[in-house]
Amino acid sequence: MRRVDHPRFTAALRQVEDSIAAAWDSFCVDAGVDPGTAEARELAEVVLQDTSEFDWRVVDGALNQLTCPDCGSTLGTGASGCPGCDKANGFRFAARETDRPGVPPGNEHAIRVSSAVARTRDRYTPRARTGYELLLPDLLAGTLPTTPEAQRFKHLINQLSDHDLEHLVDPADLQSKEH
Repeated sequence: MRRVDHPRFTAALRQVEDSIAAAWDSFCVDAGVDPGTAEARELAEVVLQDTSEFDWRVVDGALNQLTCPDCGSTLGTGASGCPGCDKANGFRFAARETDRPGVPPGNEHAIRVSSAVARTRDRYTPRARTGYELLLPDLLAGTLPTTPEAQRFKHLINQLSDHDLEHLVDPADLQSKEH
């Protein structure tokens, strides 16, 4: 089974997507705008004018409201090299992130980066997406690998073929490949 088809991955991705949708809907309601309307799309344009003023989930929610004028994909999700999507993809990394209570500092940043890669996986190399996708469910549960652990995972990932990478589902699978 490929990682993207595995329940562990799909549940984590659904959790992220749901949190983004909830943040966007709440933001719209607070702004007096009905989600899913032309007015909400205008609000999304306003959010993208200065993403540093908003939580990353609100920014990702705003991106979900808009279509790339260059490729026609949801803004920020088109193929790497699309000028509109490349620019928009960068917007999400200027947004604010606040760690949840009870998680290690940096956990929210790791969730944001991992989920951005997982949600737009075709924009990244197999090695880059494997590392981020493997850890996403654990990050959502509140863990954060240490720097040495992350470096070891990266080293192990770099040893595997693209085919092997797609079939890793959990960090333990990666550790079982350690020679």
